[in-house]
Amino acid sequence: MSRVLITGGGGYLGSQLVARLAALPDGQRPEVIVSHDIREPKTRLLNVEYAVADIRADERSDIIGKHRIDVVVHLASIVTPGKGSNRAFEYDVDVNGTRNVLKACVRHGVKRIVVSSSGAAYGYHADNAPWLTEDMPVRGNEVFAYSHHKRIVEEMLAAYRKDHPALEQVVLRIGTILGPTVHNQITDMFEKPRLLAIQGSDSPFVFIWDQDVVGIILRAIEHGPAGIYNVAGDGALTIHEIAQRLGKKTRRLPAWLLRGALSILKPLGLTQYGPEQLDFLRYRPVLLNTRLKTVFGYTPTYTSAEVFDLYRTAREQQRAVAK
Repeated sequence: MSRVLITGGGGYLGSQLVARLAALPDGQRPEVIVSHDIREPKTRLLNVEYAVADIRADERSDIIGKHRIDVVVHLASIVTPGKGSNRAFEYDVDVNGTRNVLKACVRHGVKRIVVSSSGAAYGYHADNAPWLTEDMPVRGNEVFAYSHHKRIVEEMLAAYRKDHPALEQVVLRIGTILGPTVHNQITDMFEKPRLLAIQGSDSPFVFIWDQDVVGIILRAIEHGPAGIYNVAGDGALTIHEIAQRLGKKTRRLPAWLLRGALSILKPLGLTQYGPEQLDFLRYRPVLLNTRLKTVFGYTPTYTSAEVFDLYRTAREQQRAVAK
């Protein structure tokens, strides 16, 4: 029976994973479940230990040692920066925090680490392959903090695989996660009256249902083979197909015009998107999930299109209730 620690245990994915682990029956539930987060939990579950600590601090290593952890699920990162956030802080959490976790794993003989990476690690580039596979290089753009930090973390993980092979790694390059209550920069785009489209680009998205991500992590804790896996549903949806499903139209603009407009509007506080976001929409990394299905042994329950439809239905129901 594993002794599992989840960093970011109070976050969107972490809280769902902790709840699923805690609800497992005797004989299937890990011997120890530790939810590690910087904030006090709003509720405490049976069968779960709670550790409140900053991932960047030394006490995190003591927590791993105290509970004799043998599997770490590392989810803590800055996905959607809050107000007042800055690049230095995000780097400290994403990169230095991961470095601290890896050092602690080696120090205390942890057997396996499961890391939530991202399709963003591949980067947003004009020469991206139409479908990205795990053997392709990670080229996260420096202009995007999250993408760049995921690239640095993956380079760090590669070095640890070489220097510390006893620490097994399951690295999950996750596509756009959708669920009933997901709220981030991407879902903000879908809430606009008209969806922004760039002339000459279909802006394809791959989606994965949040409960599939939790199921994949559960498998990674015990049975899934070590390795790197793209995590996404089958297929993709273009920005035009997304707009059609929402019953909306797209606003198509040439790249040069959009870049100029964003460079003016962002400093004035009239949009949350800067000119660098142009490539974020124009050159979407599209993840092929073949290795997830054939090597890791998990087939997502829903395709990308089905995931989006589930999300759309949930949002419509929420708006109806709010009225």
